[in-house]
Amino acid sequence: MTSRTDRSIPELFSDAVGQLAKLIGNEFALARAELSEKAGQAGRAAAMMGAGAVIMIPALVLLLFAAAAALIQGGFSEPIAYLIAGGGAAVLSIALIVVGLNRLSGDALAPNVMIEEVERDKAAAREMVR
Repeated sequence: MTSRTDRSIPELFSDAVGQLAKLIGNEFALARAELSEKAGQAGRAAAMMGAGAVIMIPALVLLLFAAAAALIQGGFSEPIAYLIAGGGAAVLSIALIVVGLNRLSGDALAPNVMIEEVERDKAAAREMVR
């Protein structure tokens, strides 16, 4: 068996390539794990938005009827009262959609840990080649 100090260049190069292959395999495993986690996060966000929308519909209808009735008693005509109540509901729904879309944006779902690891590995590979 050869000692660490008298190894040939081909042996050193072979070891470096083997370590690089192992490193790349580890990076792919990390990427799969992180992307799986991000997909789960996206699924949970979509499920929460859907559940919130389903539960909110009957409550929103009742609240809109109550608001329209209050506006009618306040002196507004029925069409104007319903238009005001519906407009308020539209603004609320747009705000909820925007929040949900922001949670599904590319920045929120980017595999940040994997990207950092790949950058470190590139630097390590450059050092091994020198």
